[in-house]
Amino acid sequence: MIITIERLGHLGDGIAQGENGPIFVAGMLPGEVVEGDLEGDRLVNTKIVTPSAARIKPPCSHARACGGCLMQHASDDMVADWKTASVEGALAGQGLHAPFRPIMTSPPRSRRRATFAARRTKGGSMIGFHARGSDALVQIPNCQLVHPDLMAAMPGLEELVRLGGSRSQEVALMVTRALGGPDVVVTGGKPLDGPLRLELARVVEAHALARLTWDGETVALRATPIQTIGKAKVAPPAGAFLQATEHGERALLETVREALGPQKKIVDLFAGIGTFALPLAEGAEVHAVEGDPAMVAALDKASRNTEGLKPIKAEARDLFRRPLEPDEFKYVTGVVVDPPRAGAEAQMRCLAEAKVPVIAMVSCNPVTFARDAKILVQAGYLLEWIQVVDQFRWSAHVELVGRFVR
Repeated sequence: MIITIERLGHLGDGIAQGENGPIFVAGMLPGEVVEGDLEGDRLVNTKIVTPSAARIKPPCSHARACGGCLMQHASDDMVADWKTASVEGALAGQGLHAPFRPIMTSPPRSRRRATFAARRTKGGSMIGFHARGSDALVQIPNCQLVHPDLMAAMPGLEELVRLGGSRSQEVALMVTRALGGPDVVVTGGKPLDGPLRLELARVVEAHALARLTWDGETVALRATPIQTIGKAKVAPPAGAFLQATEHGERALLETVREALGPQKKIVDLFAGIGTFALPLAEGAEVHAVEGDPAMVAALDKASRNTEGLKPIKAEARDLFRRPLEPDEFKYVTGVVVDPPRAGAEAQMRCLAEAKVPVIAMVSCNPVTFARDAKILVQAGYLLEWIQVVDQFRWSAHVELVGRFVR
């Protein structure tokens, strides 16, 4: 059958309207005429009859096989419009609208953290990403997504897998770029014993890895894996949340700073290791609240060891079960909130009652952002503007910041 793609779905599939409902076609763009075989609600064995003007040659040689990127076949303008439209659609679903600023997109080869899949092979090891819609591994020596420093760590990662991986089970390696070298967290490896510990520690030294964490246990620490946040040097716990790119982190911070404006006392909710709290403390007192005690400890230590910061009160608290109550925002002049994908519905209801003058809401999920934004708008806040930040280049993932004022 022959169909015309009308729009993109939220996961990047092309969507056409069929007689019995929508038809999904992987890797297609709006306006393209496509021929293929219908299987259920999906078109397979596809051939492009008429390509879109927005279709480009993927910049990565692995794009056709690798499932690490979804949208390398689309122009940057096309992807930017699609991601902006996804946020607009989520807001419209809640009856909300706001002016949008131009999207800010991280450059290629800038991802400072990636989780690779790996398996020991008969001749050594294999590391990469999964093929699209498959468990098969694709090696990615020419990857255009991750930072060159992560690619340079591949020989050491391959040796870790050769020593501690399995031919029957995949190993996951979360690798983060840090000042002391790559910070590696391995899950799914062989059980640790004395000889394996010694061999793994040897690899850490030989390949200048900063830290190796093996199924939750720190096996070797050659150098503290430091992250620079504003003026501060932070030593995060293994696997701690970190913005995907340095560009994206700067874009979000600059936008949050502009949204808040000059403040005297700020509350940072879901503060993590201090992405916003530490730089904002250069000009305001900050109460930073985070559910993970290890991240709170890292934030607190960094704030105490950094000159030129106003006081930061770091508190470990589960904001889903015990959100800050309205009276705890007394004397607070601005709030930044950066919840996980589930959003922060309970905290937003308390915040709406607190009547803080200005709120900067950061989100990685347009749907929960719109739900939480509606709570504030119904309480008398104005959603003044939206800034979309695309630090997960070529993916369906979207980050955004909204400014709310009373």
